[in-house]
Amino acid sequence: MKAYENKQVVVLGLAKSGVAVAKLLHRFGAMIIVNDQKPREQATGVEELEALGIQVITGYHPDDLIHPGVSLVVKNPGIPYTAKPVAQAIELGIPVITEVEIASQLSKAPLIGITGSNGKTTTTTLVGLILKEAQVDSVVGGNIGTVLCSLAETMREDQYLVAELSSFQLMGTQTFRPHIGALLNLYQAHLDYHGTMDEYLAAKLKLFANQTDQDYAVLPYDQQVIREATQSISAQTYFFSIKQEVPQGTYVRDGRIVYKDKAGSESDVMAVQDVALPGEFNLENALAAITITRLAGADFASMARVLSSFTGVEHRLEYVATIDEVKYYNDSKATNPEAATKAITAFTTEPVVLIAGGLDRGIEFHELVPVFAKHVKAIVTYGQTKEILCKRAEEAGITNRVMVDTVDNAVIEASKLAQSGDVVLLSPACASWDMFPSFEVRGSMFKDGVHKLRNKPI
Repeated sequence: MKAYENKQVVVLGLAKSGVAVAKLLHRFGAMIIVNDQKPREQATGVEELEALGIQVITGYHPDDLIHPGVSLVVKNPGIPYTAKPVAQAIELGIPVITEVEIASQLSKAPLIGITGSNGKTTTTTLVGLILKEAQVDSVVGGNIGTVLCSLAETMREDQYLVAELSSFQLMGTQTFRPHIGALLNLYQAHLDYHGTMDEYLAAKLKLFANQTDQDYAVLPYDQQVIREATQSISAQTYFFSIKQEVPQGTYVRDGRIVYKDKAGSESDVMAVQDVALPGEFNLENALAAITITRLAGADFASMARVLSSFTGVEHRLEYVATIDEVKYYNDSKATNPEAATKAITAFTTEPVVLIAGGLDRGIEFHELVPVFAKHVKAIVTYGQTKEILCKRAEEAGITNRVMVDTVDNAVIEASKLAQSGDVVLLSPACASWDMFPSFEVRGSMFKDGVHKLRNKPI
């Protein structure tokens, strides 16, 4: 892309996306400086980039890093806009983008973009599997795996590039235009980054900002705030709902999943009871995936085969083991109260021993009190929020409450509280960053703790 040739570009943050976009823009002839506040020994990809002749500065943000000669700043999605070099770039009128913007400029393939507070990974995975089953050529990336700009350069016009997208990524887009954009839901999350729900919603809505009437928006019919916020978008709107019939899209009627096309013609897809994933929230994910993949050309038989066999993604209501007739589930990806609620209420008959806690973002968790009261028999909490979650459990009438310092100890204490027929569920309702680098590490530690129970002394 000649647009970047001889341009001064600052890449903020290494990680996978920073390394990938720095290498890509370097190949296009840009003059790259990569800056990461982490010390060199903690930063990834430094030697790889330096071997290409790319300048890498670690450990601090130089005062002269951002100046009028810089043409573009590409930032890691997690870096806040209040960070000094980002704020300086904005003040100077220098564009600040994320790597998904570069990917959208590069890709010849139409994009399928999927975002939402919860369910992104499951829905994106389902879309990829259904398209593969239906022999619709596609590649899946973004937050779910390979960095988008690493995929975009080799994509063809007869493929789909399927991307899981966060609000952090979308906030840094300018011309990004998915052919099919899906906003699954909106709940209180990431307010430490966005500040307000209005700003959070505005970031999500950038998914639709550049769409035309030749594109599609897939939306939840039951969330009024999203329906109202998307009334003026240019894309053709399709909906999904587990509660009511939709004008066009996918819904549930008499225990069956039904798809209605633009002309009003209906097709029976499958029985709700045949969807392998448990819980209403996963049914919503399935309906969204049906709508998205139908618009991409998939057949209903392929959808039914995938949805009846797919049992979930790692760290999202993931079955781990049954020990002493107690089932253990890993839902480490539940990083907010709404996600935890969906996981807890997926178990309609089994009593739940809940493990919860993590980063304190100032959330009071009042919405969890009725959920605890109805579904949770005992709770084990850890992390920065262990005390407040125990308080909410007390308000819910739960007498068996234990606070611990580690996830390993949480598993041990939960196993003591659980009886035959119970479920032990890790569904933290909090981000992991107080104790772990990611929710994946937290979930893996939980699973290791569960497997250790098999070898506990009798």
